[in-house]
Amino acid sequence: LAYRVPASKFTRKSISEVSTVEELDGLDTTIDWKNTGDNSYDGEKLKLLVHDESGKWEKPSNILNNWRVTKTCLRLGSRIVGKCMMGSTSNALDKGGANFKKLYDGSDASKRNKNGQTKTGLYKLFIPMEWNYEGFIDQYGYPVFDAPKKETLDPQGDVITEGVIEHWENEVEGLKDDPDALNEYYRQFPRTTQHAFRDEAKQSIFNLTKIYQQIDFNEELNNKHMVTTGSFQWEGGVKDTRVIFYPNNNGRFKVSWIPDQNLQNNIVLKRGNKYPGNEHMGAFGCDSYDISGTVGGGGSNGALSGLTKFSMSDAPPNHFFLEYIARPSTAEMFFEDVLMAIVFYGMPILCENNKPRLLYYLKRRGYRGYSMNRPDKHINKLSVAEREVGGIPNSSEDIKQAHAAAIETYIEDFVGEQESGYGDMYFQRTLEDWAKFDISNRTKYDASISTGLALMACNKHRYRPNTETKKKSYDLGFKKYNNKGNFSKIIK
Repeated sequence: LAYRVPASKFTRKSISEVSTVEELDGLDTTIDWKNTGDNSYDGEKLKLLVHDESGKWEKPSNILNNWRVTKTCLRLGSRIVGKCMMGSTSNALDKGGANFKKLYDGSDASKRNKNGQTKTGLYKLFIPMEWNYEGFIDQYGYPVFDAPKKETLDPQGDVITEGVIEHWENEVEGLKDDPDALNEYYRQFPRTTQHAFRDEAKQSIFNLTKIYQQIDFNEELNNKHMVTTGSFQWEGGVKDTRVIFYPNNNGRFKVSWIPDQNLQNNIVLKRGNKYPGNEHMGAFGCDSYDISGTVGGGGSNGALSGLTKFSMSDAPPNHFFLEYIARPSTAEMFFEDVLMAIVFYGMPILCENNKPRLLYYLKRRGYRGYSMNRPDKHINKLSVAEREVGGIPNSSEDIKQAHAAAIETYIEDFVGEQESGYGDMYFQRTLEDWAKFDISNRTKYDASISTGLALMACNKHRYRPNTETKKKSYDLGFKKYNNKGNFSKIIK
């Protein structure tokens, strides 16, 4: 549609000296459309750009690449001359959903650059499905969340008998046995951002149904009350004394349980060396890094996970109680965070030794006794470096399979809906990391690496090698005789 000034027909008479030219007003505006493509509208200046179903651009089209191009069409230098409205539900992650999620996450209005703009230049807005679901809007335009207590009519004059939330929950209940159909329904009619970006179940090696059951349960429970964010600090700022946990909204640690006062900072001295005093209660797993910074500020995060095991102490069994996923400005800050956590809880730690700086840091500070040796080898079979600092390599295919199997078993037994209720795994970021975990490309799944190592540390007896005892016979020179009959005979 083009709203331009109508064209005028000029004749000799109309352009004669006695004629006056009539000025005509017009909007001089054009409304058009273009197919999805990375360079759509490249080079044009736009007053308003409206995207529809931008979360469903499949390869080779890429909504991220397109937005980097069209973003400049709404600007003249530093001046913003146009606006963009980009609304959509999302496809599965590998069908355009992942790119749309990056665009959404980069549009957080609380995270702006020095120019006052978000990373994308957009502001994200999520509207839950219950606010605009057809059939559950009353005659005045208000959503009907719960079953009406008095007669309520829709715009067509029909009676609304149930609430939209109850209707949605009934649909979800009917799809519980079909994970892919359930996840598709979540994406089409999301109530949370986690619903909006649900992935297909076939993409994960773990039980996505149980993982998402736990995520939904945590959201309904408002697990902010179950998890405390905070920091660990040495008492009085003096290192190698007592560690104290301080709640702090800007802290890097999330914890759901801390031991009783008498079990905190439980250190045992053996032959002058420090060992964890609560080894019987649980252990930590850690995915470390060696380099403080990378070009462009990238690089994976460091991750630390704490897990309890069954014990006679006052602690919830098989419970992930600590989550740390962060990359402080220096590696030494990360190492110190890890050290303070394991000292506070008094539990050992199993780390990957292909990035050994953390292990040498613990040894240098006098905490070699906290670093576990790899559980799949006898101490006599360890290499020189493994005996010196401990740790376990991540390059072995056997270790990778054992690591993934440990997480898989835990999810089946302790995550999601169980016979006795729901699991007590309250860390949403770890659950989401499990849902996306790819065993063939483990590098970016920091929480999955650390939780798997924690599980292996708490169940080290499962990986202990079976040592065969070889018996060798020696001839001691004693003869054996057969004493049957009247004469004894030597048994040869």
